[in-house]
Amino acid sequence: MKIIVDAFGGDNAPLEILKGCAQAVEELDIDILLTGREDEIRQVAKENGISLNRMQIIDVPDVITMEEHAGEIMKSKSNSSMAEGLRRLTAGEGDAFISAGNSGALVVGATLIVKRIKGIKRIAFAPVMPKKEGCFMLIDCGANVECKPDMLRQFGVMGSIYMQKVMNIQNPRVALANVGTEEHKGGALQHEAYAMLKDSGLNFTGNIEARDIPLDAGDVIVTDGFTGNSILKTYEGVAILLMGKLKEIFTKSSLNKLAAAIVLKDIKALKKTMDYNEYGGAPLMGCAKPVFKAHGSAKAKTFYNALRLLKAYVSGGVVDEIASSIAGYKENFEKTADGEDAEE
Repeated sequence: MKIIVDAFGGDNAPLEILKGCAQAVEELDIDILLTGREDEIRQVAKENGISLNRMQIIDVPDVITMEEHAGEIMKSKSNSSMAEGLRRLTAGEGDAFISAGNSGALVVGATLIVKRIKGIKRIAFAPVMPKKEGCFMLIDCGANVECKPDMLRQFGVMGSIYMQKVMNIQNPRVALANVGTEEHKGGALQHEAYAMLKDSGLNFTGNIEARDIPLDAGDVIVTDGFTGNSILKTYEGVAILLMGKLKEIFTKSSLNKLAAAIVLKDIKALKKTMDYNEYGGAPLMGCAKPVFKAHGSAKAKTFYNALRLLKAYVSGGVVDEIASSIAGYKENFEKTADGEDAEE
């Protein structure tokens, strides 16, 4: 399997990206195609003792930064490492593409260069996150600030397939994020999406409040991108806060340090469970070929874990499963309302 990597995407590129790739080559048995400034890649690798074994480099001069407008990937930054990686994926030179770079640019580039699965109206960010037992998928997390009800239904379908094929959860429970569990709660979007999800054939369990999301109340949480991104960032912030507070407690006194030593193994296990770096990144669900977004602040461990999940995504044939599932629906998803195409 060959994975195309944007070597200059993210806050810690290219060093941490290269370190994560080197570990993945060794432990995951994959080949890497790096896009970016070749001279700098080779210099960083040499200075830090990083092996470039099984890594091919495509020399690309430009980088699209986190601050630049998403549309620049098709304009002034069409010769960036991200854009070139997406083009190489489209041309069949790799099995998947991953970047820790500009999220908006990645969505635009994936939509316009790689394209969407036929019938899918919007590509969605779908990170996998820890909960009381195992993990859950939150879809969408920021790719689509405004959504229509049938988009949320498609998110449910795509998320359910991913959790089955990649995370090995049979018959995943799909829930709709809302301000209450009752069927009548929420606005027009939630009311219509509820009805569509109920009739979708998915294992739809109804509405879910944000406080119940970490408590194993669902395996796929469906929402619009604005709400999803707010949930995601709050979730990550609370986890960081709690682990920080635990550290303060256990280092407060000699007696507390002794208590910490006794439960150290359990504390480390808890930290690993709550660490979003263990999941590394998120697939762009609905893209015609496998595309992953790694965390912008990704270090080597985070990027390695993203590559691990991406390999499972490709091996599970998730894109083909989504395409087959969408095509099998009685409703004609291929008809897109005026103004819906991302190209507009």
